[in-house]
Order: sequence, then C-alpha cells, then structure tokens
Amino acid sequence: QVQLVESGGGSVQAGGSLRLSCAASGYTYSNYCMAWFRQAPGKEREGVAAIFSDGTTTYADSVKGRFTISEDKDKNTLYLQMDSLKFDDAAMYYCAAREGYTSNWGRAPRANDFVYWGQGTQVTVSS
Repeated sequence: QVQLVESGGGSVQAGGSLRLSCAASGYTYSNYCMAWFRQAPGKEREGVAAIFSDGTTTYADSVKGRFTISEDKDKNTLYLQMDSLKFDDAAMYYCAAREGYTSNWGRAPRANDFVYWGQGTQVTVSS
C-alpha cells in the first residue's frame, strides 16, 4: 500500500524559508514520478513542482527561482525547499506520486496526473 507522509510545514515570516519533506513507502520509489501541490482556502489545487524519472524537474511559474524540488532515493524521501516565501505561498501542501517511468512534461504538474496523495502539511506566511 502506497503511503505518503508530509512534514516540515509551519509558520514563517514573509521572505523566510521552509523545507518540506515527504516520506514514501509501499512501492519502489525509483519507478515513480513525484510532485508537490498546494491548495489555499477557496482555491483549486495547484501543481507546484514535479521531479521526473530521469531526475529533471518542472515548476509552476509562480515559484520558479524560489522553490526547489529534490529527492533522496536512498531514503525514499521527496523534498521541497521554499525560499523567499510570499503571502500567496500560504496553503496546505501535498505530496503526490504516480507509478511508472515518466518523461518531463515541460509544464507544471496537474492533479489528475497523479494517483497517490499524502494528507498535507500546512504552510502559513506572516508579516
């Protein structure tokens, strides 16, 4: 059974940094494409970043140059380093996975691209 558990959320001042983690279990991590999404109250779930089977990445325009997605395959863990945080970055952040080799889409991930989801970790940005 695939399990994704996010951690690392919290409250941070605007301009600050946070690193989110997603611990994956129940499948062969190397055969999956992983991504981060976020959802603010009253808004649709938004794809933030994805990392593909070949190790390449893609980002939403709103976070390019500020967020970095990475993974540690030995630890079966996905990360999202978030720098220069803005008020608009405040949301529940979700980790997601899809099975099988996936080539870079050249676009931000979409929710219907992914099958497995974590429960989320909250990020709050304050002044």
